[in-house]
Amino acid sequence: MNSAIIVAAGKGARMGSNVDKIFLEVAGRAVIAHTWQRFNDADCIDDIILVVRDMVPPAFNELAEKHGFAKPFQVVLGGKERQDSVWNGLRALKPEAEIVVIQDGARPCTPPALILATIESAREVGAAVAAQRVTDTIKESDGGTRIHRTVDRSRLWAVQTPQTFRVDVIRRALEAVRAKGVVVTDDTAACELIGQPVRLVESTGPNPKVTVSGDLPYVETLLRRR
Repeated sequence: MNSAIIVAAGKGARMGSNVDKIFLEVAGRAVIAHTWQRFNDADCIDDIILVVRDMVPPAFNELAEKHGFAKPFQVVLGGKERQDSVWNGLRALKPEAEIVVIQDGARPCTPPALILATIESAREVGAAVAAQRVTDTIKESDGGTRIHRTVDRSRLWAVQTPQTFRVDVIRRALEAVRAKGVVVTDDTAACELIGQPVRLVESTGPNPKVTVSGDLPYVETLLRRR
């Protein structure tokens, strides 16, 4: 059984105060509705867990009814940090879940083929992440505004979501994170902590996340094109 956890509990601080980015309308519907649609329509996903902020669960039931999302889903509350929200999502998994796909709620353009590719890789090696090769020249600063050195980009990747795992692997990794009391910026970092290999699955097409208001026109163009 393959389950998806869509993490939609963040505050979206970089979008600006009093703005819940996942409910911003783009291409005719809320950002989170586009993301949810991708996983509702993906044949490789059996059920969905949405991890949300307090006070908003009723809005997700309304979205499901409005857009006809028929795939089984649950809504659970998030935690203080992203890793806590993912942990709450993992606790809600059904006992038969073998693979879990973790997705940013604000990443609405992920193609179904990429979801499937991460599932296949995670089933084989335990953990996989969608990622794109870094093509820009990367500079390291001196801690301020001056260049210290040029970084070799040939080995650099920008990771995205989905980040996909065998359930036992990500549970063990996040248990280690919680035991050590550290904060990780993504789920693959938890795997690094326990020495779990993570396969990079190249995302060859656009798979942007809505982070700041300037991202919306680009995302709108992609969604309307598809």
